[in-house]
Amino acid sequence: MIIEDDPSVLRAISYMLGKEGYDVLTALNGLAGLRKAKEENPDLLILDVMLPGIDGFEVCHRLRAESQTAQLPILMLSAKGQEADRSTGLEVGANEYLTKPVERSVLLSKIEALLAAKS
Repeated sequence: MIIEDDPSVLRAISYMLGKEGYDVLTALNGLAGLRKAKEENPDLLILDVMLPGIDGFEVCHRLRAESQTAQLPILMLSAKGQEADRSTGLEVGANEYLTKPVERSVLLSKIEALLAAKS
């Protein structure tokens, strides 16, 4: 599942993952993403930080607080590349924090590693 408010980024990642055989769910903002993550129980979440409404840090924090989503692998993908942003992302519970733009091979390898660690 991808929570990303930039339609072009969302399309690009969705397309790339679809070509790799993944089923992709999407949400354009934090609240919709929270709701969908609870309803759909995805295998992994790619989460933008700068989202309308509630930001990715808060989304991650709330998902970690719910027993149903506490173990969901979360990969934060953000244009915010400062070390403080990365630290915050990991502190609120992200498994990985990557900055945009990210190379396709790096993103896919992180996704594969997170899914392998889950099973």
